[in-house]
Amino acid sequence: MYLEHYGLTEPPFSITPDPRFVFLSERHRDALAHLLFGIGQGGGGGFVQLTGEVGTGKTTLCRLLLEQIPDTTRVALVLNPRVTPVELLETICEELHLDLDGMRGSIKALVDALNAYLLEAYAQGLRVVLIIDEAQNLSVDALEQVRLLTNLETPTQKLLQIVLLAQPELRTILARDELRQLAQRITARYHLTPLDAAETGEYLRHRFRVAGGQHFPFNAAAVRRIHAHSGGVPRLINNIAERSLLAGYAHDASVIDARWVDRAAAEVLPGRTATWWPPRAMVTVPLAVAAIALLALALTLWWPRAPALSPATASTPAAPVVAKPAKPTAQPTMDATAAVARLDAAKIAPAVAWGQLLERWQLPSTANDVAAAATCPSVLAAGVYCLRGRTTLDALIAQDRPALLRLRHGDSETWALLEGADVRQARLRLGNDSVAVDRIALQQLWDGEHAALWRAPAFLAETPRLGSQGAATDWVRARLQPRYLTAQTGAVTFDVAMQEAVRQFQRDRGLDSDGLVGPATLLALAATSSDGPRLTAPEGGN
Repeated sequence: MYLEHYGLTEPPFSITPDPRFVFLSERHRDALAHLLFGIGQGGGGGFVQLTGEVGTGKTTLCRLLLEQIPDTTRVALVLNPRVTPVELLETICEELHLDLDGMRGSIKALVDALNAYLLEAYAQGLRVVLIIDEAQNLSVDALEQVRLLTNLETPTQKLLQIVLLAQPELRTILARDELRQLAQRITARYHLTPLDAAETGEYLRHRFRVAGGQHFPFNAAAVRRIHAHSGGVPRLINNIAERSLLAGYAHDASVIDARWVDRAAAEVLPGRTATWWPPRAMVTVPLAVAAIALLALALTLWWPRAPALSPATASTPAAPVVAKPAKPTAQPTMDATAAVARLDAAKIAPAVAWGQLLERWQLPSTANDVAAAATCPSVLAAGVYCLRGRTTLDALIAQDRPALLRLRHGDSETWALLEGADVRQARLRLGNDSVAVDRIALQQLWDGEHAALWRAPAFLAETPRLGSQGAATDWVRARLQPRYLTAQTGAVTFDVAMQEAVRQFQRDRGLDSDGLVGPATLLALAATSSDGPRLTAPEGGN
C-alpha cells in the first residue's frame, strides 16, 4: 500500500542489513580500508580496532569486510563475546572447524590445538584472522586471553591477526592500567562517526533509489530535521524515515515535510512523547476495517516481489535516447594485487579509451576526432563539452555518466572507461575487456583524475554568474526546479536565492559547494537530462 503510493518495490529503510542498500560515506570507506589494510599486513601481529556509536554501521562494515577478504584468508568470527576465556577459545576453535574432542574446558589444550592449526595454515600460505564483534563486552580476563593469542608466532611472523569491532566504551576499557599491554599492541585505530547533514541526504536518496523510487519524497527541510533528530546515525535515520513515509501515506501526502518528520521522531525515538495522529477519517474507521487494512499492508510488505532495481537502473529513464551498451559477462572482482597486475600488463594507449568515450556519446571517433578530444577543450564541438579534473567515485556515480579514469601504478599508466559502479566495485573498460575492480583496490590506482563529456546548448559556453540574465541563467534555473527552487516564469536573474540553490545542488552531487556554476556543476546539471549514455550496474564480483 504505502510502497505503491511512493512508487517503491520494497521498503527502503528497513534496519535489516542488506548489502544492496549499503551507503558508504567517506568515513565508512576509510574505515573499511583500515580493516582491509590491517588484515593485509598479516604478520604484523598487532590489533586492528574499529569503534563507533550504536547504529553507525560497524556490523555492516564487517559484512563487507568478509565479502572482500582474499580466498587465502581463514576467518574466525565471534559475535557473542560475553563469555569466559575458555569459552572464547572454544568458540574460536569451532569457527576454524577444529576437532575439540577431549579438549573442552582446558585452556592449554585449546591453545595448543590452535597453535598447531596456525602453524599448518602458515606452512600452506594461508592467513588467519580473528574478528570479534561487540568487543566492548569482553571481560578483562577474556581480553587478556585474546592478547596472549598474539604470542603465537614463528621467529619472523605473528600467526594470528585480530580485529576488534566495538562501541566507544572499549576505548575506556583499554585505558585501564591492567590492559596497557593490549592497548600498546593496537597498531591501527579508527573511530566511525555518524553522517553529516549532507551525507544524511545522500543516504536517504540512495536507499530510496535502490528500493525503486523515482521521486524522492522528503523536502530539504525534512532531510535537515531527520539529521537533527537522528544525529546522523544510520539506524535512527532508517527508523525516522520509515515512520515518516507511513505518516505521509496515511495522510495521502506525496511530499514529506518537517512536520511529519518531527511527529515520526517523537514516536520512534526513546524518551519522546508521541505527537503523531492519524487523520480524522481513519479514527472513525471500524476496527474490522482497520484490521483488514493492516493485513493488506503486511501482505504488501512480505509478499514475494520482483527483484529490486539497482541504483543505476532506478535512475535511468524508461526510454533513454541513447541505448546502453550490452552488460558484460560476470567476472570475479579484482583485488588490489590483481588490479595492479592487470594495469601493468594493459599498456593501453589513451586514444583507445577516448575513442570508446566518443562512441558512448555517438560522436565521430576517427583518429583526428580522438586526437582533438584527448586535449579535452572546454568546448569540443557545438553543444558538446569536455571536462577534465579531479573528483571522487561517488561524485561520478551521482552524474550517472561514463567517464575516463586515469590509472597509475609505478611507471605504468593508462586510461580506463568507467562503465558502472556500486558500493563495492567499479566496472572498467580496459581496451576490449570489461573488468570488475574492488573500490578499495581502485583507490590505490586512481587519484581522482578523470575526463568526461556532456551535451548542453551552445550558449552555455558563457557560464552564468551572480547578477547575470539570459538563456544560460534560464537553463540553470530550469534544472534546479522544483527541488531546489520554486517554479518561476518570465525574466530570471541569478540572485542570491539561486546561488544558494546551486550550493545545495552541489552538496547533493558531491561537488565543491561554492555556488559557482563552473564546468563540473554544468555537467551535473546536464546529467539530469535523459539524453546520453548512462552507467550500468556492475554484474558478477564477489
